Amino acid sequence: MTDTESVKTGSDRPSGHRMTSHGETDLRRIGVHPDHWYPVALSRSVRAARAVATTFAGERIALYRGESGAVHALEDRCAHRQVPLSMGVVEGDTLRCCYHAWAYRGDGRISQIPYLSKGDGRPPRGVRGYPVREAYGLVFVFPGAPERAADTPLPALPDFGSARLRTMTYSRTVRCHYSFMHENLLDMNHQFLHRGVVGKLRPELLGHRADARSVEARYLFTHAGGKRNRGAGILAGEGLTGRGSSDVMTICTEYPYQTLDLVPQGAERPAFRLWAAYVPEDAEQRICHTYGLLMIEKPRVPGVLQLAWPLIRRFTERVFAEDRMAVEAEQRAWDEQGEDRNHEVFPLILAVREVLRGNGVPLGPAEGRATSPCGGTAPAACRRHEEPGAPAG
Repeated sequence: MTDTESVKTGSDRPSGHRMTSHGETDLRRIGVHPDHWYPVALSRSVRAARAVATTFAGERIALYRGESGAVHALEDRCAHRQVPLSMGVVEGDTLRCCYHAWAYRGDGRISQIPYLSKGDGRPPRGVRGYPVREAYGLVFVFPGAPERAADTPLPALPDFGSARLRTMTYSRTVRCHYSFMHENLLDMNHQFLHRGVVGKLRPELLGHRADARSVEARYLFTHAGGKRNRGAGILAGEGLTGRGSSDVMTICTEYPYQTLDLVPQGAERPAFRLWAAYVPEDAEQRICHTYGLLMIEKPRVPGVLQLAWPLIRRFTERVFAEDRMAVEAEQRAWDEQGEDRNHEVFPLILAVREVLRGNGVPLGPAEGRATSPCGGTAPAACRRHEEPGAPAG
């Protein structure tokens, strides 16, 4: 790992960016760039012949799984009376509105208006259809320019599905701007927050690198005492299990996703790997949905990980609850002050803020509403229902 490299981003900022009292672009007014694949649901939540409501940055989206098994994503409003299509009925590979039974194909085109004859006038188009793909147990949509979807790869997770690993899927709503989540995971100096579950941990930044699209940091973690949750030791394999043990943690924001690997002392492979995406729900992007995949190395003794699964789950839920408490408090402070008054001094976080600024897009006018890729202003979104039984992440 080399020492810090300078972040190379464009100096020109879109006119929609606001400056803070420190004279820099307010990151909390920057939206995620839509030209990426974003998870918007767990695959298991989109059942056969069922429609599901979800959102991306204030855009309401209806997901449904057709008779062929493929998932489709449509703008969640009927072109007729604007009733949500997520309230509709799946018939074959079409979605029929629950109100007047207008039927839509998976690309959003109207396939039938049952009460019209051939000579009657019809609307020129249906509703927006989103490119959609399933991978890693998640449903991804491409909310940006549709023609760019085919050339934009999904996140690469080569270890997912490996027989050596078992994966825990995360799905949780957090009431904060997505950038707070990137900062929280990347800045491991906040371990005092988790002192009740991990004991006394001493993180040492070994080095970090940054470029226009990514920031990667390596930490050495040393346990220096204190009571520790049993799930922490099990999750980390041979690391974090004894006083004085040391582990190397590598965290990377590669826009717009984030990863974390932990390699225990003396090990060749990570004890676990985490992949996470923070997907804005509302147009103001002050609420995000966290999707994560925690891939855990199976111990040599068969069945041990299965027995320990409830302990690991409780540990991750507690850590996430503490992190959520902190980042939501940061968001409340921003809401009260109307700007970002943080006095950040850690070079690593200053670097990731530049990556998020340089790759994002400005939110809309003063009210902070995001501009829809279709034009106009995206409507405020309802908070998405958390999938029951999903662990924190």
